[in-house]
Amino acid sequence: MAIAQEPLSSSPTGDKAEALGFDPAIHRKLVAGIESGLLRDLHVVLTARSEEVFLQHYAEGNDEEWGRQIGRVAFDAGTLHDLRSVTKSIVGLLYGIALDKGLVPPPDAPLFAQFPEYPDLASDAARSKITIGNALTMTLGMEWDENRPYSDPENSEIAMENAPDRYRFILERPIVAEPGTGWMYSGGSVALVGAVIERGSGKSLPDFARDALFAPLGIDRFHWSAGRDGVASAASGLRLTAPDLLKIGMLLLRRGSWNGRRIVSEGWIEDSFTAATSTPDGLGYGRLWFIGDAPAPAFATLKPWHAGFGNGGQRLWLMPEADIAAVIYAGKYNAWDAWVTPTRVWREIILANFRGT
Repeated sequence: MAIAQEPLSSSPTGDKAEALGFDPAIHRKLVAGIESGLLRDLHVVLTARSEEVFLQHYAEGNDEEWGRQIGRVAFDAGTLHDLRSVTKSIVGLLYGIALDKGLVPPPDAPLFAQFPEYPDLASDAARSKITIGNALTMTLGMEWDENRPYSDPENSEIAMENAPDRYRFILERPIVAEPGTGWMYSGGSVALVGAVIERGSGKSLPDFARDALFAPLGIDRFHWSAGRDGVASAASGLRLTAPDLLKIGMLLLRRGSWNGRRIVSEGWIEDSFTAATSTPDGLGYGRLWFIGDAPAPAFATLKPWHAGFGNGGQRLWLMPEADIAAVIYAGKYNAWDAWVTPTRVWREIILANFRGT
């Protein structure tokens, strides 16, 4: 089925929501949640079913760009916004595109073989077991600590950014578990995935993303923040407008095709959305995508969802069986409860008002 060409920022109505299987009062319920204080710090909510936007809300609020305060912003369909760690999920998609093109090794290839400049590390028998797939599923078995605040220089992602050699910093972390046996959240693992893409494609990560993913989707504006060494942050640096992130979500719901053109293989999406491990809070984790399930009045049973999660409340939620994609941008950076508002919007506004057709 071809992707609709109408602007994603077109104003949805209650009639459109109802025609797509939702309570026609869904937008009023979203606004009531915001006005009541139950839904805090929202910047954008943009949701589509079957390629048709039925719910959108643009607000005003204080924002950051990769940790730098940029003041109060009035958000609209053209405003670039930090994805933070939703960037990781996009990098996972980019790896699949590079693999389809024969530019990178398969996930079962040894990881350290991709970094021959560190022979002292590659010769370690324990490290020789680590694969690219372990990086894609955050099961490297190597020490990494992002539980500290991102203002703390001991936070592993910040320490990586401050290191004279980011890749050596990651690759020489102590082995603390057998590779593949346990999930440990790691921006370093995604930095390695980004490096393999760059080495295989001969392009910087932003240039490869522009040519292989963004341009085919008609995405012509983005920004990718880089560290002091000039390396784009594969872990958290991408900025996109909400309509453009929604396009990526719809590409995934269409199993990797856009207007009849194959962008990424169905097999890569299926494998990315299949749990390879589980997180400490009980979610599944595929190839840089979180996996869970949730109820909706339209269904008799829980239905699976897939999502990219980012610091501050950034989300790309997908429920393939309902053909729903939702983008949520928020400004609660570095807060322990930043997950609350986007989860409420997803479960209590979007899914709770889905009746089906």
